[in-house]
Amino acid sequence: MYISSELKLSLKTDKSREKKSSVSAATATEYHLGLLKAKLAKYRAQLLEPSKSSAAKGEGFDVMKSGDARVALIGFPSVGKSTFLSLMTSTASEAASYEFTTLTCIPGVIEYKGANIQLLDLPGIIEGAAQGKGRGRQVIAVARTADVVIMMLDATKGEVQRALLEKELESVGIRLNKSKPNIYFKPKKGGGISFNSTVTLTQCSEKLVQLILHEYKIFNAEVLFREDCSPDEFIDVIVGNRVYMPCLYVYNKIDQISMEEVDRLARRPHSVVISCGMKLNLDYLLEKLWEYLALTCIYTKKRGQRPDFTDAIILRKGASVEHVCHRIHRSLASQFKYALVWGTSTKYSPQRVGLTHMMEHEDVIQIVKK
Repeated sequence: MYISSELKLSLKTDKSREKKSSVSAATATEYHLGLLKAKLAKYRAQLLEPSKSSAAKGEGFDVMKSGDARVALIGFPSVGKSTFLSLMTSTASEAASYEFTTLTCIPGVIEYKGANIQLLDLPGIIEGAAQGKGRGRQVIAVARTADVVIMMLDATKGEVQRALLEKELESVGIRLNKSKPNIYFKPKKGGGISFNSTVTLTQCSEKLVQLILHEYKIFNAEVLFREDCSPDEFIDVIVGNRVYMPCLYVYNKIDQISMEEVDRLARRPHSVVISCGMKLNLDYLLEKLWEYLALTCIYTKKRGQRPDFTDAIILRKGASVEHVCHRIHRSLASQFKYALVWGTSTKYSPQRVGLTHMMEHEDVIQIVKK
């Protein structure tokens, strides 16, 4: 069958037009979705803000921050939070087989590796907590101030509970086990929107970024993408009140499920399986908690004396000699001459170091003043 060259050419052009139209339709859909996400985030934030006219009734959970770190226990009612607090600390929290036994925030202290870790037993969260159901707002507000969140889940119905709790915390700006998006964003007085990226972007484009910024009434800004981020992550950067924190998913009541199910849950990322009733695997949970808190113990030494291993200085991982000086006394850094350090952070022991030297876990330090 003979096909003329004119017909071939027309078929080719039709195909290329179809391709172009499908590509443009796909990009248009992406822009539309990005814009809708921005609007949703904006309206959700307005909904969650308590109305100024109606004064907040009832007491809050204003627990004074104490110890070296703060850990919040979050979970549905009757999953074993109070039992866990009573086992781990010397504080007795009322535990019973009915829901909502705990009605306020009960603090306890875990003493581990020389550190005092404040553990907060919060009332059970129910679906719709972010909208204020069942004192959910106060519970989530306390969770935002914690260094690590322990999400207590019932091993018999863990998957459903985990998804619901993640959704509740996500809606109030708590991002679990996520790092802050590597986006530089700075609003300006004038000059329009300056957009740049150091990587190839597959999820965001300049047009979409402009549309999202316009939705937030931002017409002059500097934006630099240092990693391939989604529109949701860019919205988080614009809003700027998101909290990024590590979370441990703790599956309790493993004595009520099969060994295969226990093995499956234990292999999930950021997960630990325990049984408060039979006191199973609690020591491993403490080890994981220490790892997630990223704390380091530093011991001090006086000249001509042995190191004091009874009283450690607890600091965050990545702390320098200057941080140690500030922890001992605020005027010590100004009188600092040099320090001698023994431990894994040095090439040889003792090593003479300055204020910028990074300390590691269980290092020993001797500070020499001017």
